[in-house]
Amino acid sequence: MMKYVGRFAPSPTGPLHAGSLVTALAGYLDAKVHQGQWFLRIDDVDEIRTVPGAAEAIIAVLMRLGMRWDGEVIWQSRCKSLYEKAAASLVEFAYPCRCTRREIADSRIGIASDGAAIYPGTCRHDLVPGRIARALRVRVPEPSAPAAVIRLDDRWEGMVTFNLAIESGDFVLKRADGFWAYQLAVVVDDAEQGITHVVRGADLLYSTPRQMYLQKLLDYPTPQYLHVPVLRNQNGDKLSKQNGAMPIEISARDDRAALSVLLTAAQFLGLSLHQAQSVEHFWRIAVPAWRNFLECRTR
Repeated sequence: MMKYVGRFAPSPTGPLHAGSLVTALAGYLDAKVHQGQWFLRIDDVDEIRTVPGAAEAIIAVLMRLGMRWDGEVIWQSRCKSLYEKAAASLVEFAYPCRCTRREIADSRIGIASDGAAIYPGTCRHDLVPGRIARALRVRVPEPSAPAAVIRLDDRWEGMVTFNLAIESGDFVLKRADGFWAYQLAVVVDDAEQGITHVVRGADLLYSTPRQMYLQKLLDYPTPQYLHVPVLRNQNGDKLSKQNGAMPIEISARDDRAALSVLLTAAQFLGLSLHQAQSVEHFWRIAVPAWRNFLECRTR
């Protein structure tokens, strides 16, 4: 069996909720099935949106649910020098962007699959000289260039083909507010931790080609990806802290509540484990159930 190193990387913009737990559960079970490691990384690179105490609350809930990670918790906010070094090595592929958010919205050439504005390349051609640079962008290949086409063989979604020039445009490495962008930070973090398998929500599926492009530019290995379905609210929107997702709150001794939360997340992933009588029992039967589930999907 090949080496497996996975991770769960929640953003501490609020407490853990049911949607995030689905991702954590899938990643944890996948690591256990492959007899691998599972790391916990706090993605707090966006310090403006970080809520004090949220990371600690997320950690406490994971522990209460019986999810144990390997090694120490990694904090993105403490890895800025790594992002700086990576960005410096991309200097020949990057350029300063002077556009405001409104200007980008007004001149965009479309909307990417993940909802981001497709940048028209204004500053790539230095059409607004004399203004202070607000961000740093990476230049993607021309639409007809073979390097513009990224093919992702996702373990859940199957083969996904993505043209960076048409469906993304030049994307941000460092934001106008001075913080490093998610796309760069996650690529550097995964490489530094030796991540071989990424399990996360399908809402990030179309961010992955951008990350694969950066991995190629930085000479990093590309992990295997598995994007699980995202939990949605009654309006069909992704369940998130922004649209009122209720936090998971479990008292220290409430085993029944902890088990109920795990069973609900497992059921959403397609695992029927209602015979579980305790949290400990849940984990004993969940790992082989996930193994069987994956085998059935690949037949």
